[in-house]
Amino acid sequence: MSALFAFLHHIAAFAVVAALVVERVLTRGELTPANARRVLEADRVFGIAAGVVLIVGLLRVGFFEKGPAYYWHSAPFIAKISLFAIVGLLSIYPTIAFLKWRKPLRDGVLPVVPESTMQKIRVIIGLELACVVLIIACAAMMARGIGFFG
Repeated sequence: MSALFAFLHHIAAFAVVAALVVERVLTRGELTPANARRVLEADRVFGIAAGVVLIVGLLRVGFFEKGPAYYWHSAPFIAKISLFAIVGLLSIYPTIAFLKWRKPLRDGVLPVVPESTMQKIRVIIGLELACVVLIIACAAMMARGIGFFG
């Protein structure tokens, strides 16, 4: 069972990364109706995958791995959870912006998005991806029992 939950956790984590990369790529160029719909779908995948990462990760900590006592005394784990929360908070702005695109797209109209808003979205997605890289580094440290200072 532990291997199944590890598999689910990793697949969901890869989906989070893939969705963020798709969002980043599709928001770089000119927005088209097709790209806007793809961004909405990628953001939906991101949200679902992040939820799976969180739920399965907590189940792994509580029931399938070394136990909560081990993890809550691990600096890389605390950093990993903190970075995950930061990614979640950062994702609020782009998600709200993307959700505003639904009505115009349903009406067959390209959403009007100021360049300043698109720039903020691009920067935030870049920050989310940077945090994900740090999460992966923390995960590698955790898996090897390495702390930040030894």
